[in-house]
Amino acid sequence: MNVNIDLQVAIDPKESLPDIDELTLWAKSALIGADYHKDSEITVRIVASDEIQELNREYRHKDCPTNILSFPFECPDVIDLPLLGDLIICDEIVRNEAKVQEKTYKEHFAHLIVHGCLHLLGYDHIEAKDAAKMEPLEVKIITKLGYPDPYGDLTNN
Repeated sequence: MNVNIDLQVAIDPKESLPDIDELTLWAKSALIGADYHKDSEITVRIVASDEIQELNREYRHKDCPTNILSFPFECPDVIDLPLLGDLIICDEIVRNEAKVQEKTYKEHFAHLIVHGCLHLLGYDHIEAKDAAKMEPLEVKIITKLGYPDPYGDLTNN
C-alpha cells in the first residue's frame, strides 16, 4: 500500500513544519489502523488562520478559525482514482493548542493528521456513539506511533 501526500504550504516561515516522510507515516498509520489498505493520495495544505476561517465559514457555517478541516473526495464509481481527499491544517492553531494542552507540536500535528484521515474514511465524532468508535481508534493509532493518548489529559473531548 502506497500513500502519496501532496503537500501545499501556504504560510511563512516554512521551517520546522512536519516533513513529507512524517506526514506520510502518520497518514499511512491512520489508514492501516482503520483497516484501509488501498493505495491513496491525500492533499495536506498548511494554512494561516484567515484561510481556514474562510473555509470554515463557507463549508461549516462557523465564522472562526479551526485546527483542521477534512474534505473527503467523492469519486464517481466509473472513475478509479486513489484520491481520498484534502486536509487543511492551520499551523498557528496547532502550535497554540499544543502549548495549551502541554503537548509537543509534532505530537499534536500527528494526532490531527490521524484524526483528519479518519474523517476522510467516513469516521465522525459529532454523535456520542460515533465518537465512541472514532476516538479509541485514534488513541490506538497514535499510541502505536509512540505518542501519548491525545485524549488522556483532556477533560473535554
